[in-house]
Amino acid sequence: MLTSWDAGEIRLTRRNGEVVRIPESAVVAAKVVPAAPARRRGPAASAAELTRVAARGWPPVTSERLGDWTLRASDGFTSRANSVLPLGDPGLPLDAALARVTRWYGERGLPPLVQVATGTGDAGDAGDAAGGGEALAAELDARGWAARRAALLQVGELAPVADTRAAGNGAERVELSRTASAGWFALYNRAGELTPAARTVLEGGPSVWFATVPGTDGAPAAIGRCVVDGRWAGFAAVEVAPAYRRRGLATTVMAALADRALQEGASAAYLQVEPDNAPALALYGALGFATHHAYHYRLG
Repeated sequence: MLTSWDAGEIRLTRRNGEVVRIPESAVVAAKVVPAAPARRRGPAASAAELTRVAARGWPPVTSERLGDWTLRASDGFTSRANSVLPLGDPGLPLDAALARVTRWYGERGLPPLVQVATGTGDAGDAGDAAGGGEALAAELDARGWAARRAALLQVGELAPVADTRAAGNGAERVELSRTASAGWFALYNRAGELTPAARTVLEGGPSVWFATVPGTDGAPAAIGRCVVDGRWAGFAAVEVAPAYRRRGLATTVMAALADRALQEGASAAYLQVEPDNAPALALYGALGFATHHAYHYRLG
């Protein structure tokens, strides 16, 4: 994909996310290649790749390795940043590993949580490579680790999201920043009090951008977050203030963030959404996102 052509340099992004830069003078011919037919399930990717990318895009304050598992803690700010990410063998028998997990989280005043990915029939390796899947869920169930909050990881092509800027969505009104303002945090409904841990998680990641649509009263009308990591752009925290809803501002925010991510060489997108969030699912579906696999948490 041609991602930029500026100051005599052309930048291309290969399918694997590699960015290639070539001088304009080296080009002797070019042609427009029609877009490939839309994929029904979005960009091709393994659950292992997506899980690792999503984890890098939402980094914890503190982490520790237990074999192939990662123990994550962030003073309780979101389950993702305060749970075990089991990406293989913990290097101990399961009971011993869970005892270690329980102690580790107890020392930090947190409940022991394990993130468990399960396939939908489309993800292929979601179970084995991205959280233990049905086998781990069954083992935890037998030990009394109760299932908690479920989520879907969805993927889609990035360019169509950015293209909505041309459809009159007012993306030029979006302010982009590397850090989140106090107003941004105030609208983000998961943040609560602006703690150092919340800022560390939200502002961490390979290349993070925060979007804000200013409201008429000076407070944000809509916000969003995107983290660019190779070919992937991860969307999160897309929120619209109640007084500004049903005006297309969520699409406006995502379009501006997608455009920025394209400029950095990304070509695919992912996001996490709760399965009972009908408005969000409708929005993301209209933008071409589809479920890759599901995950949930187990509480010990």
